[in-house]
Amino acid sequence: MANSTPQRIRSISEFHRHRGLPKPEHPLISVISMDDFTEMPELNPMYAVFDFYFIAMKRIKGVKYKYGQLHYDFEDEGILFFMAPNQVLKLEIPENEVPEQASGWILLIHPDFIWNTSLSKSIKNYEFFGYSVREALFLSEREEGTLNGIIQHIQQEYHSNIDKFSKQIIITHLENLLSYCERYYNRQFITREKANHQVLEQLEKLLTGYFNDPDLASTGLPTVQYIAQKLNLSPSYLGSLLRVHTGQNTQQHIHEKLIEKAKEKLSTTNLSISEIAYELGFEHSQSFSKLFKTKTKLSPLEFRQSFN
Repeated sequence: MANSTPQRIRSISEFHRHRGLPKPEHPLISVISMDDFTEMPELNPMYAVFDFYFIAMKRIKGVKYKYGQLHYDFEDEGILFFMAPNQVLKLEIPENEVPEQASGWILLIHPDFIWNTSLSKSIKNYEFFGYSVREALFLSEREEGTLNGIIQHIQQEYHSNIDKFSKQIIITHLENLLSYCERYYNRQFITREKANHQVLEQLEKLLTGYFNDPDLASTGLPTVQYIAQKLNLSPSYLGSLLRVHTGQNTQQHIHEKLIEKAKEKLSTTNLSISEIAYELGFEHSQSFSKLFKTKTKLSPLEFRQSFN
């Protein structure tokens, strides 16, 4: 796309206008069916930042789409994307490819709708809103049917005459929707075993290479953000994946590789503790010694002496 700056869409009404849709029935929440579009929205690329929550479930035949850094095939399974306010959505169409048909829905929720409700705080705990467009949720037909049913309830509720019960009923449906999505994401960590094991292999290779780099002293210790970026995953998604498969988060994996390298230097070289700390990227040897003892129950000197 020629425009390198995302368009900011501040309201749900503005989104409707931007995509050629009728005015929303409710200004703060909207369910849009793919059938509502007069033309395929995928024919027009989008590069935008929203001021509201954006959840989309799509199944598209005949084309692979690029969302963020990854390509997804929408034909075989429904795919669910989550975006929080101020995240960037970039839809790109592969050259010379046109989608045949699409099904699914888009749910838009303005933060003002959930303000001062139980969901206003709990929504921040759903890590998949931090995934941006880097890891979608792949749904089975049964899972897709469950979520479609909840979406229909939400739509029916705000289509009806609004009364004092309407908002809380919709909030309850939204909480159920997000709880099911959390369950399905946890299932995905397990069922996508091959892909996840490839991530673990890439992580091991990345950390080994990092700690074997002779420039480690000047580059410093790797951050969680750096590791996640190299693996093309968000920090929160990577952390969740690692906890499910290894019981450790990303920072613990970094420390584990660091201690492994420290033990190697302590047992096979005559470098002082300060020199080892410096080579491992620590500014202060005390910080290295404290971390080493926390992880091994021994100080670096005690560990070295155990080999004598």
